[in-house]
Amino acid sequence: MNAPDRHLPLAAFTARAWDERILPQLVDYIAVPAKSPMFDPDWQAHGYIDRVVRDAAAWVEGRRLPGLKLEVVRLAGRTPVIFFELPATKTGSSETVLFYGHLDKQPEFNGWRRDLGPWTPKIENGLLYGRGGADDGYAVYAAITALEALAAQGLPHPRCVGLIESGEESGSPDLPAYIDALRDRLGAVGLVVCLDSGAGNYDQLWLTNSLRGMAGGVLKVEILDEGVHSGDSSGVVPSSFRILRQVLDRLEDSKTGRLLPANFHCEIPPAFAAQVRATAAILGEQAWKPFPWVCGGDGTPALPTTTDPVEALLNRTWRPTLSVTGADGFPPLQSAGNVLRPYTAFKLSLRLPPLVDAAAACRELKALLEDNAPYNARVTFHGEGSARGWAAPETAPWLAQAVDAASRAFYGAPAAAIGQGGTIPLMSMLAAGFPRAQMMVCGVLGPKSNAHGPNEFLHIDYAKKLTAAVAQVVAAAP
Repeated sequence: MNAPDRHLPLAAFTARAWDERILPQLVDYIAVPAKSPMFDPDWQAHGYIDRVVRDAAAWVEGRRLPGLKLEVVRLAGRTPVIFFELPATKTGSSETVLFYGHLDKQPEFNGWRRDLGPWTPKIENGLLYGRGGADDGYAVYAAITALEALAAQGLPHPRCVGLIESGEESGSPDLPAYIDALRDRLGAVGLVVCLDSGAGNYDQLWLTNSLRGMAGGVLKVEILDEGVHSGDSSGVVPSSFRILRQVLDRLEDSKTGRLLPANFHCEIPPAFAAQVRATAAILGEQAWKPFPWVCGGDGTPALPTTTDPVEALLNRTWRPTLSVTGADGFPPLQSAGNVLRPYTAFKLSLRLPPLVDAAAACRELKALLEDNAPYNARVTFHGEGSARGWAAPETAPWLAQAVDAASRAFYGAPAAAIGQGGTIPLMSMLAAGFPRAQMMVCGVLGPKSNAHGPNEFLHIDYAKKLTAAVAQVVAAAP
C-alpha cells in the first residue's frame, strides 16, 4: 500500500458520512431561521435556537460512539450550549482536544438568487446553499464524524470535548459564563479545533493564523425634533447626514479608507508578515478578485482598494477598517418627500487588528465621535460590544507536520496559512485561559461562499476532505 492509499479508509468513511448522514441533517438545519439573539430578541419565545440545538444533540447521541457523553447546558437567561466529551483511547495522553462551533445564524439579508433563499436549502453543483450551513452549522456534525472515523479505523486519540454555542453571531456574550461553568470539565486543553473559519481556496488545507477584533455600535445625529419642509429649512438647518459625514471624517479618511486614530493600528509581527507574503504568492489576484464586483458604466468591473495581493491580504487581516452595515432615519424611496429629516443613524462595524485592545478602542471611538458636535447637534454613539482579535501562537512541530501531512493526503497539496478578517470571540478567550494550547483554526468558508450575505454556500467536497484531515490531525495529537 503506497503512502496515499493508507489514508483511503478515513477519506471513504467521512465522504460516506457526509452523503448519508450530514447533508440530510444540514438541509433540515438550514430550513430553521435560528437567528442569533442580536437579530431575534424574542429567540426564546420563537424557539428556533432551541430547536437546532435539540436536533444537533439528538443526532450526536444517535451516533452511539463508545464512551461519548453529551449535555445541553443551560444557564438562566442565556443561549444554550452543547457540551460533549469522549474519553481518550491513546495510551499516555494527558491533554484534551477541544472542538468548537456554533449553531446560531446571521439574518436573511437581501439579494439572494431567485431560486435560492436563506431558509430554502438547495444542493447544486457540489454546493449546499442556505444560511448557516457553512457558518457554522456543519461544525458539530463534522467533529463527531471525525471522531467516528477514528473509531471505525481503530486509530487512538486523546480525550476530546466539544463546545457548541448558539450566540456567536451576536459576539458570544454568553460564552465566558459557560467557559467558567465548564472549566473543570474542559480539562487540560492542549489542542483547539475551531471549525468556524475559512480557506483561501478549495485546493488545500488552510489554517487561520489571525483574526481581527471588532467594535461596533450605532452613531446617531439629531438636529430637529421633527421633520420640516426642505424648501423652507434647507440652508438654515444643517443636514443631519452632512453632520454625520463630518463626524465620520474624524475616524476615517474617506478617500483611502484608512482609519485615523493611531491606537486603532498595530505593528505587524515579522512572522505574520512573512506568512502574508507566502499566502499572497499562492493566491495572487485571487486575494481580491473573487468578490462579486459590480460592473461600471463602461462594462469593466469596479476596482478594489489595491490589486497588490500582499496589500489586499494585509488590508483584510492586519489593518483596521470601518463599515456602515445599517442606517435609520431614512424613509423608503417611494415615500421620500421633500422633507429635511430630523436625524440620521448609522450602524458602524469597526474591524480591528489582532493585537489591538478592542474594549479600549470602543471607548476611544465613543469619545472621538461624541465630543464637540458640529452645530451643537445631539451626537450619540451607543456601543454594542467589542471582541478582541487573536494571533496564533507559534505552531508546535508535531502540529505543523500533522497538518501538512493531512493536506497532502486528502487534498494533494501542502497546507497553507491565512489570516481572516472576521472575529471569533472564543479564540481570544481560550488563548487567555489556555496559553499553552495549540490552535487548529479552520473551516469551509472559501472564495464566494459569502457568509452573512446572499447565496451563502458550503463547498461539500472541501468539507468532506476537511473532516478527514481533522480526524488525522487529532489522531496525531499527543
